[in-house]
Amino acid sequence: MLWHKTIGKGPNLVLLHGWGFSSDIFENLIEKYKKSYCITVIDLPGHGRSDDVDGGLGSWCEELIKFIPRKSILLGWSLGGLLSIYIATKIQLEQLILVAATPSLVNHENWKFGINSEIFHQFAINLKSDSTKTLKRFVSLQTKDRSEILKLYKGIQKYPATDKALNIGLDILLNSDLQESYKKIDIPKSVVLGSLDTLVPSEIEDWYKDNKTQTYLLRSGHLPFLDKKFKLPSTNRTG
Repeated sequence: MLWHKTIGKGPNLVLLHGWGFSSDIFENLIEKYKKSYCITVIDLPGHGRSDDVDGGLGSWCEELIKFIPRKSILLGWSLGGLLSIYIATKIQLEQLILVAATPSLVNHENWKFGINSEIFHQFAINLKSDSTKTLKRFVSLQTKDRSEILKLYKGIQKYPATDKALNIGLDILLNSDLQESYKKIDIPKSVVLGSLDTLVPSEIEDWYKDNKTQTYLLRSGHLPFLDKKFKLPSTNRTG
């Protein structure tokens, strides 16, 4: 069973968090928008308070879909963004919002807007040998703000993801290429990127623009939604 909760009133807005974290990372975003939206947060499989789910991308998304109201606005951050792209090809959504997310995290022959696959493979190896140290390093990649790093790591320690979930999540990030799937999504699409992001290069903005996506670039790292200037992208509402 996946842990989830709903708060607020208005159009349905669903938030999906990233690898290693829990939905608690959206605390500030919920506080900011709960008077304008009916917000549902879901802990990813094996993350936060949710049970593990076997399989990979498809299995995880099948479980997540069970808790997504019809015609929701779906916002996905990082790994949650990758899952959101897949989900958007399976159910009817009102709008897709990606935050520091990409259809393919690692570079390969047909993709140049990711990170070096060898670096990511090494990260996966390190996770198996020393998960605590690797997670600390991962958190430090999110932002340069020391107090924010400490807060993020405390959040991870409060609800540690299972080893199984961390490995499945890494596998999804390493092996998923949803470029073609993304191009077929015909609902309003938006992406918010961080110009200082070391995981999702801001150069991807041009690719998104070429694929009918509203783009927003904030001077932030991998956590644009924690920036004071962050606003919820919308085609017919003001954030």
